[in-house]
Amino acid sequence: MKRLQLGLIGSGRAGLIHGANIARRIDRADLAAVCDANPDNLRAAAAELGCPRTFADFREVCADPAIDAVVIVTPTFLHAEIACAAATAGKHVFLEKPMAVTADECRAIEEACETAGVKLQIGFMRRFDDGFRRAKAVLDSGTLGRVMIIKSTGRGPGGPGPWMWDLKKSNGIVAEVNSHDLDSIHWFTGAGVRHAYAEAHNFKMPEARERFPDFYDNVVATLRLDDDTIAVVDGTCPAHYGYDARVEILCEKGVLFVGSARKHGCEWITVESGLHGEAVASWRTLFRDAYLAEMESFVDAVLTDRPTDVTGADGRWAVEAVVAINESLRTGQPVPVNGAGVIA
Repeated sequence: MKRLQLGLIGSGRAGLIHGANIARRIDRADLAAVCDANPDNLRAAAAELGCPRTFADFREVCADPAIDAVVIVTPTFLHAEIACAAATAGKHVFLEKPMAVTADECRAIEEACETAGVKLQIGFMRRFDDGFRRAKAVLDSGTLGRVMIIKSTGRGPGGPGPWMWDLKKSNGIVAEVNSHDLDSIHWFTGAGVRHAYAEAHNFKMPEARERFPDFYDNVVATLRLDDDTIAVVDGTCPAHYGYDARVEILCEKGVLFVGSARKHGCEWITVESGLHGEAVASWRTLFRDAYLAEMESFVDAVLTDRPTDVTGADGRWAVEAVVAINESLRTGQPVPVNGAGVIA
């Protein structure tokens, strides 16, 4: 049986998760190489992952005939260049979210992969989480009737790193953190965005204000979907109390809750000291199995020549929503968006 040879491009926190899964937990794939422009990060990742083949330049990975596919886990502003180069070189592409900075970059990636005849999968791991999958199944069953309101919370305890302060490179935390919330809304409803309105503020990152006055660490966005569903997304980074990923979906015949800020969903109360519980420490632990499942899905799609479970169009939908939200923050007005999620 053929084993897929994967090259990892980017060895940060998420890169190491994917690298470890490929190297140790996926039966039909091998970690063929690790690439990172930072030599210290590259040495540390190669040692941790037990991968002796290393590259400092992604172009070397793309040119290597032994590599079948790449896993791209770099800062967002590098995604389009790397993904297009990999596709042109005939490599299948797993691309971490956010897909890119602009909708045009997303389209360029989609076109490059389609022209080359290679697979493209976007890293929205919540689609592979048991709780989110159960919620999707319940909604699709029609038991609760149509969706009316979705409230999705995404708050991360770490960062954001300095490169994220520049919205031209990162699109801010609504992209880096809340892309998952936006994708879940799209996945649950299948609807496009009609318009978006948002408010945001930098409460906790004074070091970013002087150079990047438009940077925000808290955001609340309201989306009107083209099927009239109302969606609300709130994001915070850093959220020092822990990692918080929750969704409430109000339907005609009931309400559905997904996720919890509480570790294992457990809390307790004592007379002496009140309410107690343990917060979820990290997305790396909460979605550990989902990260594995999404990479297994990508490997299977390549080896069996089936469509990927999360497409470029899905990734572009989230980017277009992010762009609309940031435009609303810039103008202070709702931003009209057509049914495909493109700013009108």
